[in-house]
Amino acid sequence: MAKNISFPLVIILFSIVLFLINSSNAMPSFNVQRYGARGDGRTDSTKPFLTAWSLACRSRARAMVYIPRGTYLVTNLVFWGPCKNHITFKIDGTLVAPANYWSIGNSGYWILFAKVNRISVSGGTIDARGSGYWSCRKKGGHCPQGARSISFSWCNNVLLSGLTSLNSQNMHVTVHHSSNVRIQNVRIRAPSGSPNTDGIHVQSSSGVTISGGTIATGDDCIALSQGSRNIWIERVNCGPGHGISIGSLGDYVNEEGVQNVTVTSSVFTKTQNGVRIKTWARPSRGFVRNVVFRNLIMRNVDNPVIIDQNYCPNGRGCPRQSSGVKISGVTFANIKGTSTTPIAMKLDCSRSNHCTGIRLQDIKLTYMRRSSASYCRNVHGRRSGVVIPRNCL
Repeated sequence: MAKNISFPLVIILFSIVLFLINSSNAMPSFNVQRYGARGDGRTDSTKPFLTAWSLACRSRARAMVYIPRGTYLVTNLVFWGPCKNHITFKIDGTLVAPANYWSIGNSGYWILFAKVNRISVSGGTIDARGSGYWSCRKKGGHCPQGARSISFSWCNNVLLSGLTSLNSQNMHVTVHHSSNVRIQNVRIRAPSGSPNTDGIHVQSSSGVTISGGTIATGDDCIALSQGSRNIWIERVNCGPGHGISIGSLGDYVNEEGVQNVTVTSSVFTKTQNGVRIKTWARPSRGFVRNVVFRNLIMRNVDNPVIIDQNYCPNGRGCPRQSSGVKISGVTFANIKGTSTTPIAMKLDCSRSNHCTGIRLQDIKLTYMRRSSASYCRNVHGRRSGVVIPRNCL
């Protein structure tokens, strides 16, 4: 008769079985160093990155592209899909662009994920070293078009979390023609004088959530362009920069509208604008509707609340015209803080398409410790609660 198996031996055998099961289900990991990447900040590691991506993308199991600690010099990276399964792109190191801005400047993109479904990008730092490009732009010299730092185009089910983006030539993060995108706890930084360096730019995309993080840059912290739908923005620290904007819209006659947008629980510090809707003074079939700006703090902001439907920089292409973009159903609620200009709330709407359904609720914006002023034109709506500056609807 066989002896009974001891309890400790049972535990050991059970642990071995669990280990074998977990090992068989382990996520394949494709470390870029395995394919020749060197984290010395000098060796061009573009090809090893693309090799690791290609292998991960072909994996039938969930796979990881892993960038360990170190500084990796890379030129243009285009990560094409569709892939066979979910990809995790985990960055523990830093990616840097070449010092010569022409190396990436003519492509429009530095790091691009295209036609990828189920992608998670997490951690790490990307530094586009854009100062040389900005200098070229400011001097009005012969410059490339500039590269966006990290972009998602025609992607679905995207998570971008914990990334730090520094010194983009152009926009830091762009989301175009994509759906179900979450951007969490990103840190974006470029000098306040850097041109066109939007923090996050969304266009022709739906189901985008931006939560947490700090954005300090030279243009809009977040810009929602044509075709942005079902957007949720919360707990963002913005400044310096141009604030959070819808627009500019109405650049074209047949343009997608923007709808179902919420911006909440965010802080604006020394920004040019707070929350803004901006449209060209041109004919358009576009629209903005169902927008809520609420629970916001303004700290020394030039224009805390602004609708500008007469945008026409340098008076070119739009003088004496009227914006065709129809703005309706916009709520400004529980917005408090300080304005650096006397007019803290400016609602300047189209003479041919008045703003309708504008709601002002519980607003307190002061100027130099005094009540600020407001300006309204072609606006229809109502107020509730205490509204300072005095309501001009």
